[in-house]
Amino acid sequence: MSDARPTLRSLLAMPDTPAPLSKSALVLIDCQQTYREGIMQLEGVEPALKECATLLKRAREAGTPVIHIQHDAGPGTPYDTKAPIGAIADVVAPAPGEKVITKTYPSSFEGTDLDAELKRLGVTDLVLAGFMTHVCVNSTARAAFNHGYRPTVVGNATATRALPNPLGGDMPASAVHDGALTALADMFAIVVPSGEKVPT
Repeated sequence: MSDARPTLRSLLAMPDTPAPLSKSALVLIDCQQTYREGIMQLEGVEPALKECATLLKRAREAGTPVIHIQHDAGPGTPYDTKAPIGAIADVVAPAPGEKVITKTYPSSFEGTDLDAELKRLGVTDLVLAGFMTHVCVNSTARAAFNHGYRPTVVGNATATRALPNPLGGDMPASAVHDGALTALADMFAIVVPSGEKVPT
């Protein structure tokens, strides 16, 4: 018998069904070359980027606002947006007219005009995808919730890496990924396993 308790979302009768993509904004978080190669290469990054590209294509066809987030940590880092390593991946490259926001904190809301842009668009439902599951996707989803938005996180359109466990040993990337999504699903976001679960 499972020891799992009801989620806070269910106890508070919060929505558990994602809004249609056509009534949302698609926010692609840090889909940068950073995560495809070198020290920060993520487990499962290519399939996740493919799912991001599918979401992006659907959003464009539906007339959904698309916002690209790019993390900049400055010269010499894997997040140098002026170098090839920090560029947005070609498979999800911004189209002319699509908003690109540069951030310097894990949350896409901190120190940026994301909130102002979403208010300008009149959008309250967000579809979030990108990297890394446990850092910037996690922080952005929680901040979105705290700002009064309704975020949906697409599980297979995000990925992360294995981490040292402070209690001993290493935690596999799959455990970090699943744990981050499970924690978000308790309260802060609707979490779906794949983009096909988000209606158009």
